[in-house]
Amino acid sequence: MDKKDEDDAFKELVLALSRTDDSELIEDFLRSLLTDNEVYEVSSRWALVKLIDSGITQRQISRDLGLSLCKITRGSKELKKEDSSFRKMLNLVQQ
Repeated sequence: MDKKDEDDAFKELVLALSRTDDSELIEDFLRSLLTDNEVYEVSSRWALVKLIDSGITQRQISRDLGLSLCKITRGSKELKKEDSSFRKMLNLVQQ
């Protein structure tokens, strides 16, 4: 699969997810699509974003989640961006 095909497939996936508000369907779909390890990776990255937002130090997050400081720093940088999609998603969850 070339980059264009990959981008097209990803956009189609995003579109499909955006067209439903059925959280059970989304969860079942993602668990069917992703391996257990991929679910763990995505979930731990989301958990680190929430911990960063709550003020937990990067070193503590690394210890608690077993993640590298590089992943945590990347998450922190994304959260601090002016028009952060992480911030927008956190706001949606907190509503």
